[in-house]
Amino acid sequence: MRFLTIVSAIILTTLSACKAQTQQKEDTKPNIVIINVDDMGWRDVGFMGSEYYETPNIDGLSKEGIVFTNGYAASANCAPSRACLMTGLWTTRHGIYTVNSSERGKSKDRKLIPTKNTKLLAPKFTVIPEVLKNNGYTTCHAGKWHLTHNPLKDGFDVNIGGSHTGHPTSYNPPYKNVKIQKGKSEYLTDLVMENAIKFVDTISSPFFLYYSPYAVHTPITPVDSLLPKYRDKTSWKGQKNINYATMVDNLDRNIGLLIKTLKDKHLFDNTLIVFTSDNGGLYGITKQKPLRAGKGSYYEGGIREPFFFVYNGKIKPNTKSEVPITNLDIYPTILKYAGIEETQLELDGHNLSSVLEGKTETFERPLFWHFPIYLQAYNKKDNENRDPLFRTRPGSVIRKGNWKLHYYFEDNGIELYNLSEDIGELNNVASVNPTKKEELLKDLKNWWKQTNAPIPTELNPEYQKE
Repeated sequence: MRFLTIVSAIILTTLSACKAQTQQKEDTKPNIVIINVDDMGWRDVGFMGSEYYETPNIDGLSKEGIVFTNGYAASANCAPSRACLMTGLWTTRHGIYTVNSSERGKSKDRKLIPTKNTKLLAPKFTVIPEVLKNNGYTTCHAGKWHLTHNPLKDGFDVNIGGSHTGHPTSYNPPYKNVKIQKGKSEYLTDLVMENAIKFVDTISSPFFLYYSPYAVHTPITPVDSLLPKYRDKTSWKGQKNINYATMVDNLDRNIGLLIKTLKDKHLFDNTLIVFTSDNGGLYGITKQKPLRAGKGSYYEGGIREPFFFVYNGKIKPNTKSEVPITNLDIYPTILKYAGIEETQLELDGHNLSSVLEGKTETFERPLFWHFPIYLQAYNKKDNENRDPLFRTRPGSVIRKGNWKLHYYFEDNGIELYNLSEDIGELNNVASVNPTKKEELLKDLKNWWKQTNAPIPTELNPEYQKE
């Protein structure tokens, strides 16, 4: 009898211990890593089909989770896209539409007075690191910030090279406009990661790392040791810039070092990783065929991004989804997995956990882009924009299902594309699909009202019609 009592006690103790371990595991907050590359296009990585750029580490990481083939940035250039990611809000909420002035290009070519741009993210907006820090996370920013002057005032405990700087003067020392602690590395991308790994090595969980390298933004600065690798490589669908290829290759190596560190420290399995880019690739440096145009344009080449999520045990590896998502969705998804309820936040993005975990295969909602500004073209003779002078003229875009409508304020011009049949946006079908055109236009106008979107209407007296 006594023996049975002892055995029963052992069993109860074991069950209690197992239950406690299970509960502890469930209560453990995941580490969170956002990898937000600068100017990396939809097809600038192997897992999205490139046969020119070599990204084995990124490709391998993508296979550990779910890849979104219809992943978008909420804006076509860096500052507004980053503001959207960090706030979870449309550009119409925070007012950052571009970098510096919205009056880009020659005044005589601008029919309208564009909406004035907001250059700094206002303190009233609650950004991701602030919420995570208030809920027990140690937070680190590494690389490009571009939203305010000092990330340490925006919820980050550690800042590695971040400021309002949009791109480095040089990737080689002295970096001039990038202030960063020296280390063993010299090339800026290497040095940012060296310091980021020091953070991971010394911090206890849970932590948030916003890894936002200045790469692969201009100035296009080759990694000399990698040049022989690409010198004789055959170009692929407009991808042929060997200097840019070495920057992509080097970035991939650094991301590989980060993932190795997470795995060596047994942190990887409890880390939610998001990989994306802030806007499309820079047309003229790289191309995203069959997508049209590039950075600064609201054709697919300017806003569709490489995009995936990894979280071992929650997200099934080696999966893909065609659900259209945007970097606005990162914020609410992080809150879900971190177990944080912020009822006072009204985010425009959506929690993607049901899609990530395979519980739903559809996620019906329209996506919007608003750009009441001008952004000049890089090359008048080589571009895929609506006209040779501008990558962007004032307008808005809506994607609903497979349909995408562009609306332009200067001339009330409308372009309608069925992306399932015309991903390259080459065949404007607005005239032969009047019902669909009116449906999307109505949705777009309702969204303008809901978000108080500024619509430029004032004529520019200096405009000279060609």
